[in-house]
Amino acid sequence: MKHSLTKALLLGVLFLGFAGWAQAAHPRKSDPDLTVQKWYGNAIDYSGYRAGQSPQLKIFPSHAQILEDLTILKKNWKLILLYGGDQHSRDVLEVIQQNKLGIKVVLGLWLDGRPGFDGENAEQVATAIGLANQYRKIVIAVNVGNEILVTWSDHKLTEEKAIEYVEQVRKAVRCPVTVADDFLYWRQPEAMLADHVDFILMHAYPMWGHEDIDTAMPSTIKDYESVRKAHPGKTIVIGEAGWASYSVGPQHVPKAGDEVKQKRYYEELNAWAKANNVTTFYFEAFDEPWKGTGTEGHWGLFSVDRKAKLAMQGLYPELMPAEPTSPSYDLPPAPSVK
Repeated sequence: MKHSLTKALLLGVLFLGFAGWAQAAHPRKSDPDLTVQKWYGNAIDYSGYRAGQSPQLKIFPSHAQILEDLTILKKNWKLILLYGGDQHSRDVLEVIQQNKLGIKVVLGLWLDGRPGFDGENAEQVATAIGLANQYRKIVIAVNVGNEILVTWSDHKLTEEKAIEYVEQVRKAVRCPVTVADDFLYWRQPEAMLADHVDFILMHAYPMWGHEDIDTAMPSTIKDYESVRKAHPGKTIVIGEAGWASYSVGPQHVPKAGDEVKQKRYYEELNAWAKANNVTTFYFEAFDEPWKGTGTEGHWGLFSVDRKAKLAMQGLYPELMPAEPTSPSYDLPPAPSVK
């Protein structure tokens, strides 16, 4: 009798352990499964850095500031993408869990292929793995690096090294794993990384390609189709696509950045994504001053003081600015910071 009871208890523990593993290894029915080509609702890229804060300085937004941001976002988005295996991502996940916000996360980590960054890369990987496993009910995928393979990247890795990091993360987490990179990398049929990710996370920026608003969506669709043709049967998610509300410099057509144009691109991109079953993370939620006063600092749908730009004013009348949020085109150009 004692032997039978012990055996039964052991079988029960094994069953519960397997059930827990199965639940963790596969998305719950209510969660987006980004390995399936489908539109899972509005999605957005989020970094909460405000004036005086920056990932480079390791000065991060407070929990109260993050809660303010996510309370704004959850009105229209239930899926966000983060960029670092760092304290900011840890804080965001804690705020989501503690306040039961119902937001799901694609957790990013930042990799740098320049000499001397191996230690920081290892820390990013370890932190992201830990967070993905700790917050399994929130993190639906891990993004191993951002724009690390496209030729123009200033923090480029070799494909071999990128694959090494991807495989390290894949072995340690139970959610899908990907890498975010520009369509110029992913459109290559020989892109080796495609065989090592669970889905492709591509970027497309018509503004950086000297397109103006009338050709912005045709250009975005062309970029998407080039990646789909290069990797038939592979699920493709757009991880970044957006339009700045202000621009300077020769990288764009004159006065490309504009709130009216941003609103049009946002609406056209969302309509196309939904109609074509492409989950698309819009870049981005809020302006980030640490990126400079030029184009890079003005991709947000909300200004740095959390006021709604034109694209969001219909949905957020309570966040209407007292005056126009876009800076004057007479401002001097600032260095571009990616």
